[in-house]
Amino acid sequence: VQLQAFGGGLVQAGGSLRLSCVASGSFHSINTMAWYRQAPGKQRELVARIANEGNDAYADSVKDRFTIARDSAKNTVNLYMNSLKPEDTAVYYCYVGAFAVGKGWSPGRRLDSWGQGTLVTVSS
Repeated sequence: VQLQAFGGGLVQAGGSLRLSCVASGSFHSINTMAWYRQAPGKQRELVARIANEGNDAYADSVKDRFTIARDSAKNTVNLYMNSLKPEDTAVYYCYVGAFAVGKGWSPGRRLDSWGQGTLVTVSS
């Protein structure tokens, strides 16, 4: 699974950005799509994830400000970020948990894929 992420950039505090990630390649299906982030000197952390059924979950620090949405037909996941704060500054990584193609087009082994990261900088 290849992932390509778009949408990072510089924004003032209180502003908004949208991150997008498109999955391509050969796979049976996608289960989980998510966004993680890693700030300088910190560990990578989960920002938001969304399952195939649409169930989503968020880090406490972004609840009510960020929204994750997926378009399964386009293998795309978006992260809508509102009311951005300087502490949201980080490299944001797209993650996809998919299944390889198995015998008879059944789900095969689990595939975990990461995008290249896109930098979000929030100025105060």
